[in-house]
Amino acid sequence: MKQIAVISGKGGTGKTVISGSFAALAKNKVMVDCDVDAADLHLLLYPRVKERHEFKSGSTAVIDKKFCKECGRCISACRFEAIKPDFSIERFSCEGCGLCSRVCPHSAIHMEENLAGEWFVSDTQHGLFVHAKLGIAEENSGKLVAKIRQVAKELAEKQFLEYVIIDGPPGIGCPVIASLSGVDCALIITEPTLSGLHDARRVMEVAKHFNIPAKLVVNKYDLNISMTRKIEEFCSETGVPVIGKIVFDKEVVKALVEGKTIIEGAQCAAGDEIRKIWEVLKS
Repeated sequence: MKQIAVISGKGGTGKTVISGSFAALAKNKVMVDCDVDAADLHLLLYPRVKERHEFKSGSTAVIDKKFCKECGRCISACRFEAIKPDFSIERFSCEGCGLCSRVCPHSAIHMEENLAGEWFVSDTQHGLFVHAKLGIAEENSGKLVAKIRQVAKELAEKQFLEYVIIDGPPGIGCPVIASLSGVDCALIITEPTLSGLHDARRVMEVAKHFNIPAKLVVNKYDLNISMTRKIEEFCSETGVPVIGKIVFDKEVVKALVEGKTIIEGAQCAAGDEIRKIWEVLKS
């Protein structure tokens, strides 16, 4: 069983479009949407939820007014100003450090675990799909990413599937590290712009730090041929193979408007190139 993470140094490079195409091309696999802060792969896969689970992470202070003597020690101790003058908790200001509960002389404050989101196991026309939804203003998305990756891997092992294909989040933060950890290949998607090169370089460094083999695809490469050459030169210097260059293709837009992957839409140059990229990854 192989794990492939599709990632990008910045948003908007076409990562989810390519991941959705892999969902249509790969036969024996589990798809995972690890961009839990802004999940959108479900818009192409139309999941039918089989399992729904709560995700709890972090904690928030709760004041029991029956025991509170309004002495004010908690207000003085809270550097985040999460406790109001009426001794109620401003939930989105509370960092869950628990100091207020420790300094309260009347044991009137306790910490409650937060319901931070949900995760799901779904069926789609392209097979199993594990995805999640992080709650508004909730943190610990890296922990949620690790959870759904673990579930996807267990499903793949249990059902003897060949691949776990991960649609990763953009950037280089905690969710990206959680998406990359232990995968067999990182497929980096970039675009022919200066920021695309800069951010691709950063995510390459992250993959290298964790000893993960990386390959790169330039999406819409023909919009700036000279920048595409610079990206190829940089990849040549760093030893990262460029395994595909996808043209800017209006058929991609048409397919997305219809809610389809490129593979399911009309045959086009972009779709043909993605098929070649998948064959390279398989080999």
